Amino acid sequence: MKAFLILEDGTVFKGTSIGSTREIISEIVFNTSMTGYLEVLTDPSYAGQAVVMTYPLIGNYGICYEDMESLKPWPDGYIVRELSRIPSNFRSEDTIQNFLAKHDIPGICGIDTRALTKILREKGTMNGMITTNENYNLAEVTARIKAYRCEGVVKKVTCKEKKVLKGNGFKVALMDFGAKDNIARSLNKRGCEVTIYPAETSAEEILASNPDGIMLSNGPGDPKECVDIIKEIKKLYDSNVPIFAICLGHQLMALATGADTYKLKYGHRGGNHPVKDLETGKVYISSQNHGYVVDVENLDSSIAEPSFINVNDGTNEGLHYLGKNIFTVQFHPEACPGPQDSNFLFDRFMKMMEVSK
Repeated sequence: MKAFLILEDGTVFKGTSIGSTREIISEIVFNTSMTGYLEVLTDPSYAGQAVVMTYPLIGNYGICYEDMESLKPWPDGYIVRELSRIPSNFRSEDTIQNFLAKHDIPGICGIDTRALTKILREKGTMNGMITTNENYNLAEVTARIKAYRCEGVVKKVTCKEKKVLKGNGFKVALMDFGAKDNIARSLNKRGCEVTIYPAETSAEEILASNPDGIMLSNGPGDPKECVDIIKEIKKLYDSNVPIFAICLGHQLMALATGADTYKLKYGHRGGNHPVKDLETGKVYISSQNHGYVVDVENLDSSIAEPSFINVNDGTNEGLHYLGKNIFTVQFHPEACPGPQDSNFLFDRFMKMMEVSK
């Protein structure tokens, strides 16, 4: 079946429908990972977005449910150059086509994803529509596409009730703003008992549980939309409990302490982004998925100082909070792009909790 990707600037790509045939409007973003498409699909940070995979062949090793980062896929849509319909891997349990259809996610294949990515790089991230309707009216649909806003996505992806991963070590409270499962697993395998809380849990409830440390997770959307959550994070900052924050959590902590964030032209999404540790000078290969960044130009130097920067564009990738047991990073140390370049950050968090007891 024919499918069309229509961008808000009027550009139209014609391809073949994959997955669901329903029509969607979403923010179109691109990911440069060569592998890990299942982890991309099941990353809650993609809620409210349709993902373009820049690698030209997707699906060749199928779907292995053990590798999922959450219970379901989250993107509104999926856009690829070529879809491998016959996967070849001993761990494969399904095909991407079936996986997308089962979860009612529409997609399109057979389009020039290189040309599409160049448009998004040159003009910036924009909205788009995936449709199988051949009789669309371009003027009418572009007006609808431009009106789309990615809103309320943290509330959509967070867990509905508290849950616990048992452990015999430190007690860690994980704030779930759209947490990838491997964050909790990375703490749990280090012996931590991890209690996962819904995003809008009060600071009072978190602190009443007397945690040894607090983890602020990744998540989707504009951090400035999370007004009530930011107020609670300020209360956590004012406590003396060690805090480690990743991605959206990093941005929310910055906003809670008076810093600012802004939207990048096309964001950082992929498993091959170099970040530099400003203390040691070492460069690590990182996994990233974010469209917003902390503005260090307006950072209060008495509160926090930059700890990592992005080697490609010099934007902030981490902060160290002065006089506090708090550090935050923009990238994903629980992912394995390096393959384990930045795992040491979890060990740093463990040491911080040990010293503060």
